[in-house]
Amino acid sequence: MSARRKVTVVGAGNVGATCAQVLAARDYADVVLVDIKEGLPQGKALDINQMGAVLGYEPNVTGSNDYAATAGSDVVVITAGLPRSPGMSRDDLVQTNEKIVKDVTEKVVAQSPDTILIVVSNPLDAMCHVAKNVSGLPKERVFGQAGILDTARLRTFIAWETGASIKDVSAVVLGGHGDQMVSVISATTVGGVPIRKVVSEDKIAAMVERTAKGGGELVQLMGTSAWYAPGAASAQMVDSILLDEKRVLPCTAFLEGEYGIDSLYMGVPVKLGSTGIEQNYEVDLDAAEQEAMKASADAVRDVVAILSS
Repeated sequence: MSARRKVTVVGAGNVGATCAQVLAARDYADVVLVDIKEGLPQGKALDINQMGAVLGYEPNVTGSNDYAATAGSDVVVITAGLPRSPGMSRDDLVQTNEKIVKDVTEKVVAQSPDTILIVVSNPLDAMCHVAKNVSGLPKERVFGQAGILDTARLRTFIAWETGASIKDVSAVVLGGHGDQMVSVISATTVGGVPIRKVVSEDKIAAMVERTAKGGGELVQLMGTSAWYAPGAASAQMVDSILLDEKRVLPCTAFLEGEYGIDSLYMGVPVKLGSTGIEQNYEVDLDAAEQEAMKASADAVRDVVAILSS
């Protein structure tokens, strides 16, 4: 038996397999890839293991259709569910993916009652509510991956626009994981220089708009949802938890009064450590951003209201 810690990724589609591969390459934890489709997780796990011989990593990557293989997982990443197709909004996915996430959550928690759940399935904010309600786990151990991805998209567009290294672009995207996400331009800098001193307002507005519709842009281009950036973003969250890095990252967390929002999952900066979310942070928002945050919360509540009681 391996003495490494265990991460389970549920869903061996593009996002899940990418997350599993990135985690395997980190070389600190064993990975279990689970999917209902026979042969799919086994095949992708075998491929990832063989890739290790080329790149020099060697954790055990296991593919299974049986949740018994996930027993004792320290972290479970839930990517299962239908992806968006052209013309489909995230909201259209609610009822179908609610059933899938409910089933998955019940099965993984039965095998790993002390686990931490990272939800990636869309519509993300609503699926976090499903996982929390079904699992019975505290809010610190059930949260979602969205803000890292959305922020990565904004940072990419800013780097391209300014010609600066993406390493020097500091930004954060908050709110719901949908078209009403909130890019906090008032806190965005390039090498410490406020973005508004570097880029015109019209170009900033265009980048904010492109970020908000970033998922839809990729669906239009490829006919399905993105996977490289979402998979890597999910792996970054696992890193911060299992390595107790205490990174401050934008994640979808359950709010209880922060930003004037109560009993709702929304994207905010949090500190991620070995016990899950250790702290939520409130960013100073300008008046327009505060209004945008409220509008985003209203949009999320509308989606959550579709969930079955």
